[in-house]
Amino acid sequence: MRLSRIATLLLIAVLLCAPSDLGARTLIHAGKLIDGATGDATAEKTLVVEGKKIVEIADGYLDPEDGDELIDLRDSTVLPGLMDMHTHLTNEGSPHSYMERMQLNPGDYAIRSVVYAERTLMAGFTTVRDVGDRYNLTVPLRNAINGGIVPGPRIFTATKSLATTGGHADPSNGMRADLQGDPGPREGVVNSAEDARKAVRQRYKDGADLIKITATGGVLSLAKNSQNPQFTDEVLRAVVETADDYGFMVAAHAHGAEGMKRAVRAGVATIEHGTFMDDETMQLMKEHGTYYVPTIMAGKWVEEKAAIDGYFPDVVRPKAAAVGPAISGTFAKAYAAGVKIAFGTDTGVSPHGENAKEFVYMVEGGMPPMEAIRSATAVTAELLGIQAEVGTLEAGKLADVIAVRGDPLDDIGILQSVDFVMKEGVVYKLAGDPGPVELVTPKD
Repeated sequence: MRLSRIATLLLIAVLLCAPSDLGARTLIHAGKLIDGATGDATAEKTLVVEGKKIVEIADGYLDPEDGDELIDLRDSTVLPGLMDMHTHLTNEGSPHSYMERMQLNPGDYAIRSVVYAERTLMAGFTTVRDVGDRYNLTVPLRNAINGGIVPGPRIFTATKSLATTGGHADPSNGMRADLQGDPGPREGVVNSAEDARKAVRQRYKDGADLIKITATGGVLSLAKNSQNPQFTDEVLRAVVETADDYGFMVAAHAHGAEGMKRAVRAGVATIEHGTFMDDETMQLMKEHGTYYVPTIMAGKWVEEKAAIDGYFPDVVRPKAAAVGPAISGTFAKAYAAGVKIAFGTDTGVSPHGENAKEFVYMVEGGMPPMEAIRSATAVTAELLGIQAEVGTLEAGKLADVIAVRGDPLDDIGILQSVDFVMKEGVVYKLAGDPGPVELVTPKD
């Protein structure tokens, strides 16, 4: 890997984040502007940025004054920084993933996470939720990004996901008996209401921003069932009630309908994946105001890899093959039913930096391009409770700004080719800059 490139990026990030002259302004000439607030696109606008914030959005192209910096994006569409509500920044899927659990140390995952975070930011995603990491590494990663030490998106992390014994996020699944042990709340394994309370409090102690539970089985875990409910109502209530005490939202991984219904009734904020959601679940989600985070691209990715001999363990392969064909149809049905949808990809299953591919699948599922964009900007900001700061391009908000050449309302796929990235007034990417650091991984 190009170590000099990484060192240069770190130095640039520190220098760019240093305080600037109070009077300095950055003018961004936008050929087309999608502000995320109005649902409309407008032409020929100027964003005026001072420090970390947008101070004005003016009609036409303002002339720069002495000391102003001008960024000419008149050939581009300018949008708010995108947000992904389902990522895993310490992981990236490969045929080696299962063996690496036994081979890699925390430091190995930490170094990879820095590369994945930068790649995510360069793809235009300025805010993410990490909903399950290794060794709580997204806490120091989040802090390093916030401190300007490394480039990356704003992170809201769940740290270690919560599971039941043998459940989707039980870290000892698939190990031989003498290595399994009996993990408990500290490791995120809960089997009673008291376990659940202790596990939530441990996440608070660890520095988490939210709680993630695995309400049903999972696709990639070394267990045969991806749909069975894995928490009782009593334990789910204990998780949510304790999370409320600590100011946490709860995200619920769920593929099977019964596990989703239990989680929604208990008061979780989001259902992740929702693959085999039924009509009753959709109605419950609408009644409770629960958001749906679809992760269509993860379903497509595991379906594709399931067709490759040896890519997944035998117990995983049939589950992966079943999810892909189902998840697109579920999304289309949930959107048509009026379920609230927040953008999320499960990136870390699929490669980091490809997050925007999800937009293509959402539009194919019947969501208009503008609504798809808003699902990753204004809607996600509301879900996180940070709509006063980000999610739309408005005076007084943080300057999280991206741009693409062309019009994503005509071709949503161009969001996969972001040319400009600004986060909190700092420019991290301009057209013509070298791309993000590439992580050297073993060949398949």
